[in-house]
Amino acid sequence: MVDARYEPAEYSALPGWGTAPLAAGMRAFIAGCMRASIVQAMQGLCEAAKSLPAGDDAAARAFFEGSFVAYAIVAPDGAVEGTITGYYEPVLEGSRSRSARYTQPVYGPPEDLVVVDLAEQYPELRGMRLRGRLNGRKLQPYYSRGEIATRNGSFNAPVIAWVADPVELFFLQIQGSGQIQLESGERIRVGFAEQNGHPYRSLGRYLVDNGALTLEQASMQGIKAWAAANPQRLQDALNQNASYVFFRELPALEGPIGALGVPLEAGYSIAVDPKFVPLGAPLFLATTYPLSPQPLERLVMAQDTGGAIRGAVRADFFWGSGAEAGALAGRMRQPGRLWVLWPRGATLPRPLP
Repeated sequence: MVDARYEPAEYSALPGWGTAPLAAGMRAFIAGCMRASIVQAMQGLCEAAKSLPAGDDAAARAFFEGSFVAYAIVAPDGAVEGTITGYYEPVLEGSRSRSARYTQPVYGPPEDLVVVDLAEQYPELRGMRLRGRLNGRKLQPYYSRGEIATRNGSFNAPVIAWVADPVELFFLQIQGSGQIQLESGERIRVGFAEQNGHPYRSLGRYLVDNGALTLEQASMQGIKAWAAANPQRLQDALNQNASYVFFRELPALEGPIGALGVPLEAGYSIAVDPKFVPLGAPLFLATTYPLSPQPLERLVMAQDTGGAIRGAVRADFFWGSGAEAGALAGRMRQPGRLWVLWPRGATLPRPLP
């Protein structure tokens, strides 16, 4: 964990701290507390949080003010403001069997995908993995999105389900989790299992750079509209993002499972870059609602990660499941600030400058 820095801040300096609803954020904190990578720093705080009266904002506020120090997260270039985007859990129509309607496979991890955790040999590379496939004794890059697409139906990976729309499948991969409504009435939940190792490239940015959309049109809704109007150009556009996500089927829990291994709390869980923010850490977020000046200020938990979430003052806000959450997530790209709340007396994940 390098480059960024933390600057101590009084709680009175956090916009909206005194009036923000904290009880829901406290629920998310309790749910992930014992799974947190910083659990040793907590030193009994998880149990103390469980003893607080449920739904009591004042008790939650007193708990954090008494047990945690607030630190503003500052990017390496000195910026205290970064980008806050949104994500959600999509619900796709699908089937366990391929048909004329359902032709797009939701793949599980392929058998020939090799994943090397570099931190096992180099601790300073914590969180970094090398992915590829063996060619003899040589590890080479894994198949790209375009190469996987050409193998549709014959790719050497288990198929969890089949869906109809390649664009919806593409966004399912970007979100990292979702639900599939089967023809039988059953609904299954899938979550991130692995990735092919290629870097993520924004489809919206590609379409803007090539004059297909303006910057203002490059929301999820705008991209879907472009795809519907340009089916003959769609696969080539999708292939510009060589990154490809493989899924696993999840139990029917209260929410999708994030990188921390606990169900995400709609409106109170965020995805972060774990190089800068430890998973499980509580944070205070100050941003605005999508396409609005209305403040969005609340206690949130770092419970997830994402391929596109890179940087210190950077977060992806989880809106929940379904179409309404998707409308909010697809339009969200707001400036915002983050404060990490760190247990009093515990060593910070990196020294202050």
